[in-house]
Formats: sequence, structure tokens, C-alpha cells
Amino acid sequence: MDQLPDHYFTTSNSFTKNVYRDVYPSVDPTSPALSQAGKIVVITGASRGIGKYGFALAFAKANAKAIVLTARNTATLKETEEEIRKVNKKVEVLRVALEITNEESVKNLFEQVKNKFGTVDVLVNNAGVFNSDGQQIRTASLSDWWGDFEVNVKGYMLVTKYFLQVLGTEKKGTVIGLTSGAGLVVIPGISAYSIAKLANLQLSVYTSAENPNVTAVAFHPGIVMTDMVTESFKPFAKDTTALAGGVVVWLATDAASFMNGRYMTTNWSVDELMAKKEEIVSNDLLKVKLSGDFGVAELQK
Repeated sequence: MDQLPDHYFTTSNSFTKNVYRDVYPSVDPTSPALSQAGKIVVITGASRGIGKYGFALAFAKANAKAIVLTARNTATLKETEEEIRKVNKKVEVLRVALEITNEESVKNLFEQVKNKFGTVDVLVNNAGVFNSDGQQIRTASLSDWWGDFEVNVKGYMLVTKYFLQVLGTEKKGTVIGLTSGAGLVVIPGISAYSIAKLANLQLSVYTSAENPNVTAVAFHPGIVMTDMVTESFKPFAKDTTALAGGVVVWLATDAASFMNGRYMTTNWSVDELMAKKEEIVSNDLLKVKLSGDFGVAELQK
């Protein structure tokens, strides 16, 4: 790892010729093309890191009608609200305490959202943990290993469930579920996190398949310097929170609806993705698939 350039993971896993590590014009949330005017946006894990400085501020810049901030303790969200006010004083902000693995807590969140706003439009499923780093299956602590699933999978599913219930079956909505490139590779010692992130990706696929009115995307936010970045990955953590925020706002626009049920990394050029739209859709790209020749007819050729 020490010998690799800091752009190694950005370029080696890129689906587009150009890659970005900071916000650029096509994902600038102040652009009229990315306007979120009138939308109610729910962001989990909004008290710190990408949730706070990326997603919350980006949707504020994009003129969302309201942003619902969640974390375990509402006091920790006050600073996020203050940051939003610096960007856009017109945005309504609702702070709600949320224990993401507790169904009653999640249900209460969306009851508050429905009572205050009547509806919802965008969910950014951002809350997550990485407690099992370095634990191989042979010697792993069950509580740490399974704990990654409790938050990253169970919590993700619960928040999505109640978001969909408030949204209904007719109104268009967007679910952005954070995943990771770690869900697509095998790195000894991170099995729980990796498998949970693969589950996040597939949950986006199922959300899309079961809800025709919803655009659901599995989003890898890049390598951002947060407290979840392991020591070995810190040299590669050059992506900005602003880039992740801008790309997620783009994903919440109609222009990005062709990414429904697919995986995306923040560094990929959205301009090139749009240019490849027909290829992506017709060939069903950017999804997890088993590689090989299958079926009797195929094998008899």
C-alpha cells in the first residue's frame, strides 16, 4: 500500500476516463440544473463527516425546501443546522434523534416527518459503522462482526422501509444508499463491513425493483478523511465532502434516473455517464453479476 500513488483506488476502479476528487461544474449544487426546490430530504448520520459537511450543505445549496437531520443525539445536530443556516437561511430544518437499529425510533422519525411536511422526497441513507476492522473470521468478535450488520444492513433497511411508506406508491422519490468499493473486493480482515456494503448495494437494487416510482442508487462516496478511514487508507483520502454532496444532489435529479438500481462511485464523471446512458441501460451495466457462461443452450454451442 505504501508504494501506491494516492490516486490508485480512484483511477483503477473508474468507469469513466475522467475522474474528480473535488466538486466540478456539473455537480455544483448551486447550479439551477441541480435544483431541489420543494423537496423534503432526510439524511441519516448527519452530525458529522460526509453527512454533515457533504450531503446536508449540498442540499441546502440546492435549495431543498426542508432537510431532516438525524443522529443518535439531536444536540450533536445543532452544529449541522448552524452550518446549513450559513449556506441557506430559507431551508426548513428538522432535527430528530434516531437509533437506526430500533424500529420504533425509525417509525417515530417518519411520523414526525409526515406530521410536519406531509410527504418526503429524498432519502440519503448515510449512517454507518466500521467496528470490525482487522477481525478475520477465525478469531472475530461476534458482537463487533455482527454489529456492522446491525447498523449497515438492518438500519439501512428500516429507514428505507418507513421512507417508502411515507412516500407512497405514486409520488416519485429517490433513495441514495451509501455503499463502498469494499463491497466489491475481498480484503482479509474486513469481511463484516465488506459483506454489509455488498448487501447495501443489493438493497438498492431491490428497492428499485419493488418500487417503480423510486430511483434507488448505491453510492460509494470515495475516500474522504473521516473517522471511519483506517490508517492504511489515509494516504488515499483525498476526496472532498463537497464532491460527495454534489454528486448525490445530481443523483436526486431526473437527469440521473437512468442510474436507477445501479452502483456509482463519486469520482466518476457524470457527464461521461450521461453520454454512456444508452450503453449503461441497454447492457444493464453497473450491477453485481456472476461472471461465466450459463444455461444448457449456451454450453452446447
